[in-house]
Amino acid sequence: MQASNHPTISTRFTLRPTQVQVDLDALTRNYQSIQAHVGGAGVMPILKANAYGHGLVRVGQHMQAIGAQMLGVAYLEEGILLREAGVTTPILVLGGILGSQTPLFLQHNLTVTASSIEKLEFVEQAAAAQGITAKVHLKIDTGMERIGVHYYNAEGLLEAALKCKHIEVEGIFSHFANADAADLSSAKLQLERFAEVLRFYEQRSLPVPMRHMANSGAVLQLPEAWLDMVRPGILLYGVYPSREAGRSVAVEPALTWNSRAVYFKVVQAGHPVSYGSTWQSDHPVRVITVPVGYGDGYFRAMSGRAQVLVGGRRYPVVGAICMDQFMVNIENDSAYNGDSITLIGGDGDQRISAEDLADWAGTIPYEILTNINTRVPRVYLPDGAPDTETA
Repeated sequence: MQASNHPTISTRFTLRPTQVQVDLDALTRNYQSIQAHVGGAGVMPILKANAYGHGLVRVGQHMQAIGAQMLGVAYLEEGILLREAGVTTPILVLGGILGSQTPLFLQHNLTVTASSIEKLEFVEQAAAAQGITAKVHLKIDTGMERIGVHYYNAEGLLEAALKCKHIEVEGIFSHFANADAADLSSAKLQLERFAEVLRFYEQRSLPVPMRHMANSGAVLQLPEAWLDMVRPGILLYGVYPSREAGRSVAVEPALTWNSRAVYFKVVQAGHPVSYGSTWQSDHPVRVITVPVGYGDGYFRAMSGRAQVLVGGRRYPVVGAICMDQFMVNIENDSAYNGDSITLIGGDGDQRISAEDLADWAGTIPYEILTNINTRVPRVYLPDGAPDTETA
């Protein structure tokens, strides 16, 4: 039988020179630093949006392996993907739900966010139909105005939950709007409102469900908000939530983004580069082409502002960033096809961070990380050894 010339699954990472590398050891160290910082509170790693671009399944499996008590995702399908990948750790789906989705939550043993009496009733009915007890966390809106019952109307939801025969209220939570700001007055007001809601249990001599409210900003800046559990998102991945937020926990970026030069040419003076002819040099320059573009999540808004590292030196991205490629001006320096190009990460004494890309794009680091397209292969480095899997 004639051998196939088609590449096998094991060689797919040789097909594209662009890769994201995720250091699982760095994630472990970040998790441990956060846990040590918050003392007796539990730590719920937040894995929504493809684990902030790091790869939902692989990061979820790793968080389970290092002993995370509970995982948080935004959507039902994220929870199902983790369950199908063998993750058995409790998973809280933080986002809003439709009533028709409720049976799927229960079939996959996912913990439901009940943000209204109506949604609580959906869960009660579905659990009764399946003959099981569903775990829910009640969502209180203390100032975000997104989902959740308003704090000043929360008593009705809490009363309704007590009457449910097929529901275990495992937790109760809220979410900060400004915990990563320099001015924490808004966050402290939200925390006070949450405390008011929790008095419902004290006044009735009832056990208080698991309380959680602290996101990355509150982990760093509001110890009084740590309660029973904290929910680090971007901090877990080694990026601080804002420039203003304190740096009370030492974390390291777990993600690097690299590519390779695929073309080299000399561009003559007065010859514009890329779409729109927005950039040209007044003297001959050497330009390399990198096979990455806004189709990969390297934002077009960074055109004329971004920089990359080549051989430990910074060089500017010139001309408009294309869907699949961009160009770099290396002036009179040397570069060759196959040379490594660093988009996020370090090279020699230089480093480019997700915050740098956010500044160039006029956005926030969250958007940079979560927009790295899944067509960019993720390569995992456990214990310093490459583990090539898809995101």
